[in-house]
Amino acid sequence: MSGPVGTAARSDAFSGIRIAPSILSADFARLGSAIAEVMDAGARVIHFDVMDGHFVPPITIGPLVASAIADQVHQAGGVLDVHLMIERPELQFSEFARAGADCITFHEEATPHSHRALGAIRELGCLAGVAINPGTPVEAVAELDGMADLILAMTVNPGWGGQAFIESSPAKVRRLKDISGEALIQVDGGIGTATVGRMAEAGATLFVAGSAIFGADDPAVAYSEIAAAVGVSAGD
Repeated sequence: MSGPVGTAARSDAFSGIRIAPSILSADFARLGSAIAEVMDAGARVIHFDVMDGHFVPPITIGPLVASAIADQVHQAGGVLDVHLMIERPELQFSEFARAGADCITFHEEATPHSHRALGAIRELGCLAGVAINPGTPVEAVAELDGMADLILAMTVNPGWGGQAFIESSPAKVRRLKDISGEALIQVDGGIGTATVGRMAEAGATLFVAGSAIFGADDPAVAYSEIAAAVGVSAGD
């Protein structure tokens, strides 16, 4: 079982502009091959969506699947970016850290103790992220400056892949950029070649793309096209 990668490798993987393929949209009958395809094309951040049937209606995957792919991701020079769309997320932090998560992001709406939760993730040796839903104002995370390594702005309502991008999202990310301090800004939902540039201009540097990559005939080509739309080359 793989734990998080070292600090230097993790910082490098999250630095600059990154496209993070979301395996939520991948073919789970051939998950290892799907991950290899996008990592061979240049992906270094693999996004791992966890849903519990409570915070959002669907149920997806958990620590056992994270553990099954963590070594593959790490050995290819990548990081595992876990997004918890679950109630009481703090109860699962240690399980995902043991499974190999390098960054763990929970929803601000899912716990009354976001500051404490971020500290708990950091104590486990992972980067700590906090997510906000489309209807949550950016001010909800304004007091977390210095604690959050990453702030995830949902650009669709969480729960399902393939939803249409919410057009007010760039303006929200610009507001978030003004209060985010040193935290990286990640966006998730409806990200593809038509939207990634607008979100980069607004201030995001991490772009989660699921169906736009794994729903394509050739995921590696789809990844490369989205990356090229924001000036990321295969060697970056």
